[in-house]
Amino acid sequence: MSGLRLIVGLGNPGAEHLRTRHNAGFWFVDALALREQLRFGIESKLHAETAKYVIDGEPIWVQKPITFMNKSGIAVASALRYYKIEAEEMLVVHDDLDLPPGSARLKFDGGHGGQNGLRDIVAHLGHARFHRLRIGIGHPGHKDRVTSWVLGRAGSNDEQAILGAIGAAIDVLPLAIRGDFNEAMKRLHTQERE
Repeated sequence: MSGLRLIVGLGNPGAEHLRTRHNAGFWFVDALALREQLRFGIESKLHAETAKYVIDGEPIWVQKPITFMNKSGIAVASALRYYKIEAEEMLVVHDDLDLPPGSARLKFDGGHGGQNGLRDIVAHLGHARFHRLRIGIGHPGHKDRVTSWVLGRAGSNDEQAILGAIGAAIDVLPLAIRGDFNEAMKRLHTQERE
């Protein structure tokens, strides 16, 4: 399996959404940008803020859609077309209700699990054959509370746990970029247990 050429963090634009659980994908790419000193610029034709991350001499495009979450597929489809990247060479980073804060999991293919950004990406691509990094945000316990949960800010303990999982995921990202997803997954799970 080939490595990665595009990393997309999902979230909602605007200061009011900045620290919400639903923006865990943005938290990830912002943390990556901080660590690697990447600069984002608005690419209106791609409906996203985009940065170039060079690893092993190869450019990896890092993207934050400026559409809202439920329209993420517009930005993703535009970037894949523009950069001539296959969906299998993309990593989509998103919040996941089914994982506790402090967990992060790599996955390829599968359903959208009710995540609206993933749902829109799958609708635009016509398939789900791309890599995902699922960032655990926990579940409020009842489906009626999900919307206010994901659009709310995590408590300080949960936020620290989420940021810890993001840091661990960034540590293994070079392995995933090079196509060694099994080793990246193994190390991510090992770090989580330590």
